[in-house]
Amino acid sequence: MNQNPAQDYGASNIQVLEGLDAVRKRPSMYIGSTGLDGLHHLVYEVVDNSIDEAMAGYCTEIHVSIEHDGKVCVTDNGRGIPIDIHAGQNRPAVEVVMTLLHAGGKFDSDTYKVSGGLHGVGVSVVNALSATLHVSVHRDAHEYEQAYNRGVPEYDLRKVGPSSKTGTTITFLPDTKIFETTDFHFETLAARLRDLAYLNHGISIVFEDRRNGEMASYCYAGGISEFVEFINEGRCVLHQPPIYIDQETKGHRLELALQYSDAYTENILTFVNNIHTIEGGTHLTGLRKALTRILNDYNRANQKKDTIALSGDDCREGLAGVLSLKIPEPQFEGQTKTKLGNSDVTPFVESVVSEALATFLEEHPSEAKRIVEKTMLSARAREAARKARELTRRKTALDSGSLPGKLADCTTRDPVESEIYLVEGDSAGGSAKGGRDRRFQAILPLRGKILNVEKARIDKILANNEIRTIITAMGTGIGTDDFDISKARYHKIIIMTDADVDGAHIRTLLLTFFYRYLRQLIEAEYLYIALPPLYRVANKKRSHYAWDDEELERLSGELGASGLHVQRYKGLGEMNPEQLWATTMDPETRTLQRVSLEDAVEADHIFSVLMGDQVEPRRRFIEDNAVGIRNLDI
Repeated sequence: MNQNPAQDYGASNIQVLEGLDAVRKRPSMYIGSTGLDGLHHLVYEVVDNSIDEAMAGYCTEIHVSIEHDGKVCVTDNGRGIPIDIHAGQNRPAVEVVMTLLHAGGKFDSDTYKVSGGLHGVGVSVVNALSATLHVSVHRDAHEYEQAYNRGVPEYDLRKVGPSSKTGTTITFLPDTKIFETTDFHFETLAARLRDLAYLNHGISIVFEDRRNGEMASYCYAGGISEFVEFINEGRCVLHQPPIYIDQETKGHRLELALQYSDAYTENILTFVNNIHTIEGGTHLTGLRKALTRILNDYNRANQKKDTIALSGDDCREGLAGVLSLKIPEPQFEGQTKTKLGNSDVTPFVESVVSEALATFLEEHPSEAKRIVEKTMLSARAREAARKARELTRRKTALDSGSLPGKLADCTTRDPVESEIYLVEGDSAGGSAKGGRDRRFQAILPLRGKILNVEKARIDKILANNEIRTIITAMGTGIGTDDFDISKARYHKIIIMTDADVDGAHIRTLLLTFFYRYLRQLIEAEYLYIALPPLYRVANKKRSHYAWDDEELERLSGELGASGLHVQRYKGLGEMNPEQLWATTMDPETRTLQRVSLEDAVEADHIFSVLMGDQVEPRRRFIEDNAVGIRNLDI
């Protein structure tokens, strides 16, 4: 037996992955993951090709559908993928695009001035990771088709017959050998398609889920200005319409819509060639620099006294905005494109925004006055917030002396194993403390309803005892400068409230606080909601718990009507410690809902509508969604 493995390492050990084999071997390198994110990325890649046609001026309609058999079909009325023979490959161009990496029209600046699919791996990657894919092309007065099996053509491109339209239809079935799940989420895809419709005004996008009949249609003549108005629904805006900038210079096009409201948080979304740059980048840096400089300049020029130097946070408090760039050669961090790196973009954005914003402020003095007054209030509150934040900052997370007195902490000091229950009221807190496993479960009882952070500035928020207690218990700190997720004391934060109207309100207030000020904990998937049972159903021999009316009806039938006792739990305090442990706290039997952010824009919109000052949007939301509400307490 050879004891030296190096001697067996030669040319025969070197694998050469040809064609699309590399994609199937290492799919996460191309789509980020083989989970839900990667699965949905397949749809984005195909739709982005249609959007590129729209940006080039050749496509006005896109139709996306999830079929009964799990396939996805994307149809556009663009020019259709070329079908003539590619000189270098001696194969039809559509086949080259579908089967070769880094092949496509996106490298030719004359074909597409700007594009999202600049790596040229989009649709070929979709083909490689699909069990089957079928492409239908309408162009040159005919329809053509070709089918593929795991990226390999089943037959040569063939002419189907005459056609009077133009466009491309791609239908694919994700490969179950590659993906952990092939169950597409309607809401996730709908959010992306909605954003694309906002970013490309006038384009019609229809989305159908034929598995259950759900359907959505998007077309926005107002473009990103309408997008900002959607974000601000439910808030009192300081000016109407949004500030809108649209300028193109040397092949770089900037579109920006900004609108201030009476809110206390900022919400600026950035896009490059229709791709949501979640982590921002050089374009966001340029925008922030321009806002801070111009508002400070205007403030100094127009304030006779009490002039305060505004920070960037002051200038962006209550600001909703959408920045959309269309540039020829964006440099993203990786294929998943979450951050822009082009250094020349920062001065471009700063220059364009500075000039346009300065002009707006001079030409709209009443709106400018309201904006500047808001930034000044923010600056004054910032100092008060800094002092309040000192009360909540804890340098030694494990020092029990620094923790809230009503916190019943767990004995383990490993955050990965630790979980904390935020419990409504002292009565429920007492039951939870008596029923918990103190090794890894901490209990923090909350007294009454916490402050609605949607209607309060940060200094008032940090002065609230209950919120300060929560922040101290979390251990992470709060705010841009202080938050540190590595100091999180618990990797499971569980909101446990009563199953009534007051409990639902407290839960919503807590969710609003976490979303607005500890959002990183949600993104890290640390936040959960406990689902206590609504009923205890018992006869003389046995008892069971029911979590909804449907389960109650089923259990009542199983246990029989004679001698049946049904107890409705209006509050957690009605359960003794043993019952609360068995139903809601025992990891083996409990039901938890993890709080996730599949659509941050929609989440922001819902919190603004439900927790803001405007009554009409809230009433409309409740009317539109009442039919789908579960566990409604009347």
